[in-house]
Amino acid sequence: MIERSLFTPEHRAFKDSYQRFSDREIAPHHEAWEDQGYVDREVWRKAGANGFLCMTMPEAYGGAGADRLYAVAQMEVNAEGGYSGVGFGLHNNIVAPYIERYGTEAQKQKYLPAMASGEMIGAIAMSEPAAGSDLQGIKATAIKQHDGSYLLNGSKTFITNGWHADLVIVVAKTDPAAGARGTSLLLVERGMPGFEKGKRLKKLGLKAQDTSELFFDNVKVAAGNVLGGVAMEGKGFFCLMQELPWERMQIAVGAVSAAQAAIDRTVAYVKERKVFGTTVSTFQNTRFTLAELQTQVQIARVFVDKCLELVLLEKLDSATASMAKYWCSDLQCKVMDECLQLFGGYGYMWEYPIARAFADARVQRIYGGTNEIMKEVITRAMGLGGK
Repeated sequence: MIERSLFTPEHRAFKDSYQRFSDREIAPHHEAWEDQGYVDREVWRKAGANGFLCMTMPEAYGGAGADRLYAVAQMEVNAEGGYSGVGFGLHNNIVAPYIERYGTEAQKQKYLPAMASGEMIGAIAMSEPAAGSDLQGIKATAIKQHDGSYLLNGSKTFITNGWHADLVIVVAKTDPAAGARGTSLLLVERGMPGFEKGKRLKKLGLKAQDTSELFFDNVKVAAGNVLGGVAMEGKGFFCLMQELPWERMQIAVGAVSAAQAAIDRTVAYVKERKVFGTTVSTFQNTRFTLAELQTQVQIARVFVDKCLELVLLEKLDSATASMAKYWCSDLQCKVMDECLQLFGGYGYMWEYPIARAFADARVQRIYGGTNEIMKEVITRAMGLGGK
């Protein structure tokens, strides 16, 4: 196998440290969290106390000023372990960076230290019942009032961390007639009158993740809660487009790590499981299937690591990130299906990690922009016209 050169000894030490934290604070509880539909809030506080939240944020805001490979190391541990319930990735690598990159100084001081400690959990509300990958199609509105505040109305669905969230970045139209140019990002806090959380949604996979609906009924949002201040009104779509490549790379990272973990578990299983008096690993079909899967995952990992090098240089373009997201998540689903087959009937049992991995994988081809949308992004970069 090709030896990875992406991580420094410091990155590897951080990954080992987070692995120990996960072994102690996540792994023993994850099955119970799947049954209850959310992780215990205490794990957020423990993660914050141990420096595992908002690592890439500047020290002035409670972070460690670390580069994004520390976040990647954490993503890999979660994907390898099947810890799909902990929403640290979205909190650390999507919500906090939006505030750090686009927020006012007052917003950074107010929210980032609380997010780094685990006192405040963050979410971002893009998807709506009638608008998923098409962010220009959102219907939520935030109409400016005479006193400078905004009245927010609408609903959001499929919101990761939505049930736990203390802070939600809400995508809404401040000028519905202006299309994408009328989109803004609003900082909405738990307890604001008119802001209600719906039921936790029951999903095919990611069962410990607190995905929920959010409802906004004449929520009065102060001008100071427009992300970046009123000067950023109408610039929300631009912010979203700037951050989507990094979001899509995170999906690719998780896909490759989860796929490799599935192969490793399957190799161990087929060496032990006996059929017709011999181990499953002795059959040519088993060995060739695993050889093919390992080859494809190795190719994916090399590509993803190269993309991550570009992330550090801020040179990763949207089309390449879309390639990584679509191809790696497609591969993840293929690997899970083939590996589950090699487990036979046991692979269909929820107590086996491969069954959970199979269920968790399917949504990877949907969120962050469906894989069909990824292909549209790629073809446009190639100069091929579309609607």
